[in-house]
Amino acid sequence: MPAANSAILVIAESTTRAPSKALEHAMLKVSRVYKFFKVGDASKRGVRAMKVLDDISLDIGRGEFVSLLGASGCGKTTLLRIMAGLLRPDRGSVHVNEQPVQAPRKDVCMVFQNFGLLPWRSVLGNAVFPLELDGVNRGEREAIAAEYLRLVGLSGFERHFPHELSGGMQQRVGIARALVRKPLILLMDEPFAALDAQTREKLQEDFLAIWDQLKTTIVFVTHAIDEALVLSDRIVVLSSRPGRVDRVIASPVSQYRLGGDVRARMEFAEQAHEIRELLRSERTA
Repeated sequence: MPAANSAILVIAESTTRAPSKALEHAMLKVSRVYKFFKVGDASKRGVRAMKVLDDISLDIGRGEFVSLLGASGCGKTTLLRIMAGLLRPDRGSVHVNEQPVQAPRKDVCMVFQNFGLLPWRSVLGNAVFPLELDGVNRGEREAIAAEYLRLVGLSGFERHFPHELSGGMQQRVGIARALVRKPLILLMDEPFAALDAQTREKLQEDFLAIWDQLKTTIVFVTHAIDEALVLSDRIVVLSSRPGRVDRVIASPVSQYRLGGDVRARMEFAEQAHEIRELLRSERTA
């Protein structure tokens, strides 16, 4: 498995349904962020600036679970990378715990869809890697990693290698590796998208239990409406490119998501339909 995405280690404006009062001390604050990419312009045989993000503002509270939802190409991953300090906005700013984000931070970690495990390292060896980079002594880092591997359900697999694990188990290793630094914020870029439906639902349930225990602030990118509703306190719906905050929706089933099947609730079906119609109107606009 390529390790290119192992950057895990370094790590609204239009709100018709947002909370009525802005967060006074947001754990993560995105303020009027714009991002442009240079792309080839065949008609002029040169380059032009393509606007990817357009005036994004968003406050996320301590311990909150927020999903970014929108069509492919709307800038969700770009916004996540800006939050992580892996990209710089062309205008605007990002603050974590009231500190400006100008480079990757150890207390903001990222989990990618591509697990990014080091194939020559064992499960434990992958999980300890961030702490090894931090200079933590071997005994301490292995004890910390073992605890987080237990938390994600991988006790007994410490000496296995990535090729011996299922996709779901590999992603559990990636999550443990991100958590060993005890980050203030965990940024997750479609981490369950490559998994089969049963494995995905099981990981969603297990990850919610982990989040409830640790109270880490989560920003979660997904294309799946049901996943956003199952996991989130709030859902940020982004418009088609250039990405703008179209709507921020408080999940009507968030209070039931631990220990229950929220998909069976009427509020779930109604909200999923409303979001689907919102995204459909974006595609046809």
